[in-house]
Amino acid sequence: MIANLKHSFFQVFTITSLWVTLLITLFFKDQTIQMGYLWNIAGIAFIAAVVFGVMYDALWNYFTLKPIWNIVISSTINILGGTAGVWLFSEEMFHFIAPWFPGMWLLSIVLHTIAFYFYARMDSRKKAEELNKILK
Repeated sequence: MIANLKHSFFQVFTITSLWVTLLITLFFKDQTIQMGYLWNIAGIAFIAAVVFGVMYDALWNYFTLKPIWNIVISSTINILGGTAGVWLFSEEMFHFIAPWFPGMWLLSIVLHTIAFYFYARMDSRKKAEELNKILK
């Protein structure tokens, strides 16, 4: 379990670092950045790695909470991580989107609920097929 989470963390960290660097290069190519801003990029990648590389995997694959708690926890941590990443990227942008936080959290809960039920349905079909193969 720990090795899998560690691998997922570093994979998401690396991909996010490259992705944010690419986006900054494409959209802000004529602007210079201070060297200290690279730590903000590392912070954004760290947040994404914790949320998507560790938290989601542990929460949905290893913890045994009821689905409603998984949905609330994942939605809350997702929104907190996302807003922290926006704050690291631009404090001005953070203050611009701050009034929308409650709506983003509610939308996140709705989307996580929909995703969970589609995933659960697909997973149960897959397990049923595996059991049918074993019985044959």
